[in-house]
Amino acid sequence: MQQPPEPAPALLDGPAVDISDASELLLGYLEWYREALMRKLAGLTDDQLRTPVEPLGWSPLGLVQHLGWVERRWMRWGFAAQDVVAYPPGGDAEEWAVAAGTSTARVIAAYQAEVTAANSLTAAAVLSDKARLGGRFRTPGQAPSLGRILFHILQEYARHVGHLDIARELIDGQTGE
Repeated sequence: MQQPPEPAPALLDGPAVDISDASELLLGYLEWYREALMRKLAGLTDDQLRTPVEPLGWSPLGLVQHLGWVERRWMRWGFAAQDVVAYPPGGDAEEWAVAAGTSTARVIAAYQAEVTAANSLTAAAVLSDKARLGGRFRTPGQAPSLGRILFHILQEYARHVGHLDIARELIDGQTGE
């Protein structure tokens, strides 16, 4: 009996090929990269998630924690000017290193909470809306548009998900899309 042919792989990642609206494209790709982050963690043990990868010096879970801080800094503190802690007290070292007593579930939940908060802010705005003053941005001349902020966050994800591809290959040989 002949097997049915394998479905053809998608020609493009991210949003559907018929999407041309800039907002839909930007938000669609951002969501695709957020999901790619989680896909690339799938199958790793808790020890593999938590152990810094040499020669990179950070763990996959540390990268998730960092991206949670990125979401918070740019969306809640930056765009919405919320009165939130924008950086951990220990700076970059604490942002990237997961404390021994902090569970994997807690790091993932904190990251997902920041994504949810960012999505709520984005849903109530348009790309041309300027960041509110008082948080990260103090003057109108410093305040970027939501589109500029989201583009920055997108490039952070693109870069770091690529880094995670390298880490994953060093950990267990898995390669990504």
